[in-house]
Amino acid sequence: MKKTLIASALLAVSASPAFAAAESYTVDTQGMHASVNFKINHLGYSWIVGRFNDFSGNFTFDESNAANNSVEMTIKTASIDTNHGERDRHIRSDDFLDVSKFPEATFKSTSVTKDDDDEGEYVVKGDLTLHGVTKPVEFEIEQVGAGEDPWGGFRRGFEGEMEIKLADFGIDYDLGPAAATVYLDMHLEGVRQ
Repeated sequence: MKKTLIASALLAVSASPAFAAAESYTVDTQGMHASVNFKINHLGYSWIVGRFNDFSGNFTFDESNAANNSVEMTIKTASIDTNHGERDRHIRSDDFLDVSKFPEATFKSTSVTKDDDDEGEYVVKGDLTLHGVTKPVEFEIEQVGAGEDPWGGFRRGFEGEMEIKLADFGIDYDLGPAAATVYLDMHLEGVRQ
């Protein structure tokens, strides 16, 4: 009888909302255990690759209920870095990002669903604001791993890819048809709060 009561109590506690609650994470940009990268085709011959050096974000993760998951990111557009100063200045100009007028790009998820075909993959839908234009986007993310870190914290990491059309966000500088799409590549390691 005593064992039955203890087992029932443990079952009730483990099923309680406190144990099933979503966890909040802050993206670790201080230690640069995260990155927002991109590539765009150059004249159909090769790729220009780059990254944004200044960004922040947070996400909520509930392994038992993907509907509780969310992610928000803010990117400082002037922090673009393609390892070529003259090109970076041009991308910051009003031909492209117009960073003086639009200093930030943001993403806020509206839904996260679990991919039934893959255990660690999720489909994220949300609103991307870039160059003063907000559009709904959808992309897949995959959990890389989770666990305790050497400093007494707990971390969880994801990676994902997104494709966007520059023209959809009012960037119409003619780079040729091969460069109509930008491919974003994100690696986000978060520290549980």
